[in-house]
Amino acid sequence: MLKQIDDLFPKAESRPIAARKALKGCASVLDAPKWRQFNLDLWNQQKPGQNGVDGKYFNHVRMDFNKPSPTIPKSAVFGGFVGLSHCTVPRSLNLGELMRLGSYPDKFVFIGSYEARLNRIGNSVPPLFMRSIARQIRSVMFDREQPKVNGKLKQVDDYPALLDACWQEHLAPRAANAPTVISTFAGAGGSSLGYSMAGYRELLAVEWDDNAVETFQLNFPGVPVYHGDIAKLSVDECMELAGLTGPGELDVLDGSPPCQGFSTAGKRDFGDDRNQLFREYVRLLRGLRPKVFVMENVSGMVKGIMKLIFADIMRELKASDYIVSARLLNAMYFNVPQSRERMIFIGVRDDLGIAPSHPKAESRAVTVRDAFCNLAEFDKSNLFWKGEKGLEIIKNIRPGEDGSSGFKRLTGKENRWFNLRRLDYDLPSWIIIKGSGASSLIHPEEDRILSVVEYKRIASFPDKFSFIGSGQDCKARIGNSVPPLFMRSIARHVSTEILGNGRSQ
Repeated sequence: MLKQIDDLFPKAESRPIAARKALKGCASVLDAPKWRQFNLDLWNQQKPGQNGVDGKYFNHVRMDFNKPSPTIPKSAVFGGFVGLSHCTVPRSLNLGELMRLGSYPDKFVFIGSYEARLNRIGNSVPPLFMRSIARQIRSVMFDREQPKVNGKLKQVDDYPALLDACWQEHLAPRAANAPTVISTFAGAGGSSLGYSMAGYRELLAVEWDDNAVETFQLNFPGVPVYHGDIAKLSVDECMELAGLTGPGELDVLDGSPPCQGFSTAGKRDFGDDRNQLFREYVRLLRGLRPKVFVMENVSGMVKGIMKLIFADIMRELKASDYIVSARLLNAMYFNVPQSRERMIFIGVRDDLGIAPSHPKAESRAVTVRDAFCNLAEFDKSNLFWKGEKGLEIIKNIRPGEDGSSGFKRLTGKENRWFNLRRLDYDLPSWIIIKGSGASSLIHPEEDRILSVVEYKRIASFPDKFSFIGSGQDCKARIGNSVPPLFMRSIARHVSTEILGNGRSQ
């Protein structure tokens, strides 16, 4: 755990930069006023790099241009002898020079008197210092940087072929020592398919929605399903259905508690009862004691007031005797042609002595053009917008825009139809919103909503995966699912980097 904390601190990036190099080509922004001019005798008695003379004026430093600058004092005292003076010219540093030493770009603007501006610079954290800290935290906690292979970004050349290959991984026989998983809030099986592609053996799926269960059973005929309210599933019944002999035997407990209460696409209701369903997941976690857990939720849970629930979730997970790490990951860097940012919690049982970690991004973003490559013919007759007003708005939405742009272009008004979004062939898809009506994705060129087969492609479901019910049912299942290729990457990482390190435990 200490190693994890240490990883948040940036490593040194450069050798110290001498003041001479920092001030090269520096123009004066505002020269020091006359009251800042100090006694010439004092300056003459100081050597470069020396502060004060004869035990006096120790807050005044004559610069040594061959070394980094001392700390910039932020204010003057009587007589004006606090500050930095030039190395070769008897004067205080001007504000342009102080900005350079504080790592402010020349174009950054400070307002007020010399003294006021000096105070602002002296009180500030140097921007390039904080830049390094922030980049390290982003890299360790949020993993947003794109992957590189031999210095270049990896590109998915044939997305349909990748989907077909992953489907064959799903159909392949399980290895004798295959890791095991139980999936709660399983939905239609997006996460389950990802685990299966990664070689896991699923022991049980837990889901209450009738259409989702029917879809799951069609695609995973060999996986037992608890069809009901998770709150009514006891730990003992869960172990019996999964064929477990006792706590600690399961490798991974997976779950995506319903996220509508957190989602930035919804009303973000702090009091939404669905925000508390994670407690049922925690109850099973504490009873089953798996080696690892994986929990997925929307990015909105770390925004605004929802941070309180995020903190509550982290508290409960850690109190379950697990070492927990949570990061925002975007599916579009894991072979999924959809920009879908999600909070991924990974926890390792603390007695195993293994630190949790997250997968590194695997690919450049897959575009909509890549996703729709070699699609089989399908019936488009029921995909065109019913209603003249909606159709006119669609016609005014350009690729990459949402419906508010089309509505404004048509009516001059704003903030309407913003959940209607037209795809851009050369970008990843917008996130799939499961609602009906104006919550739809529009084809990049045709004035129609996407078909189920197109939704499947941008959600990384192979063409042979089957959905049941109306188009709206299918869209709801897809919108609620974790993209399978996204979960495949997470599951493979857990198998090799976490469970693989603990096989002897």
